[in-house]
Amino acid sequence: MKKILITGGAGFIGSHVVRLFVTKYPNYQIINLDKLTYAGNLNNLKDIEKKSNYTFVKGDITDAGFINELFNLHTFDGVVHLAAESHVDRSISNPLEFVMTNVIGTVNLLNAAKTSWLTPSPLGRAGEGAHRFYHVSTDEVYGTLGETGMFTETTAYDPHSPYSASKASSDHFVRAYHDTYGLNAVISNCSNNYGSHHFPEKLIPLSIHNIKNNKAIPIYGKGENVRDWLWVEDHARAIDTIYHQAKTGTTYNIGGHNEWTNIDLIQVLCKIMDKKLNREEGESAKLITFVKDRAGHDLRYAIDSSKLQKELGWVPSLQFEEGLEKTVDWYLENEEWLNNVTSGDYLKYYEQQYTKR
Repeated sequence: MKKILITGGAGFIGSHVVRLFVTKYPNYQIINLDKLTYAGNLNNLKDIEKKSNYTFVKGDITDAGFINELFNLHTFDGVVHLAAESHVDRSISNPLEFVMTNVIGTVNLLNAAKTSWLTPSPLGRAGEGAHRFYHVSTDEVYGTLGETGMFTETTAYDPHSPYSASKASSDHFVRAYHDTYGLNAVISNCSNNYGSHHFPEKLIPLSIHNIKNNKAIPIYGKGENVRDWLWVEDHARAIDTIYHQAKTGTTYNIGGHNEWTNIDLIQVLCKIMDKKLNREEGESAKLITFVKDRAGHDLRYAIDSSKLQKELGWVPSLQFEEGLEKTVDWYLENEEWLNNVTSGDYLKYYEQQYTKR
């Protein structure tokens, strides 16, 4: 039975990946490692927590001793590394936390994998084609685009926030461990995800929560920033495909081919919410509130995922409007989950942030 370590598996994207691997591969033992910070929630995995091929371990990837012990205990066949600090606003106020988790944490995992998989000859490139280290990254490492063009796998890195800089650094370390030690490593860079179980500090779940509770919907600047949106379950399928089919040392971009300005996205979301909540059309849009733009706010991201589609056959399954309606339905049907994660520190932190603007 193969043992796969999935880091950050109690978070938004990670929980979808864990669920997919546990249910699709009953002959795999999936170990979910998560620190359970504010964005990690074991309620995300209630439906699979008793599966015989699933194990949860609480731990911190910045603790090198703990990570080494974990690798010695389980002799993993592979790692799918999603654990990361990911919110740009938080990175601006506390960049060191992002360096520790996203850079040091990644290097700790790489070192443990190298020791476990390549010993006794770490320079002998014995890892080629054997165990696999899959690092999940972001399109934000590429910087920003103008009105035209798309990010490809060969786009030069140009990060503009502490978050994207920390992810860019971790990408470079993964490639360095492949090139230097022969570690069987692959990387993917994805566009903005949306879907169920998303911690409501991000635009879509925050807006759903605020619309439902008749609170202001904060939009940075004039809402002109453009993002490509990827349904999280499509992302999980892409990760599955890349983990099992990609050649070692390769990178793939994962995008949904759904570019929207923030204001247009929120207008569509408001219409859906009006319908779901039996409000008059236009009622929710009155909650839109423009706030001071974020420092270093990239204008536009757009992912070219044609390499992934051509080489490995993955394609997104949903158009954005359909996926957005599914997302709204989930949040409205899971009020208890939303209320649990929008209590305490979350509301206090964000009400303070938006009051200042």
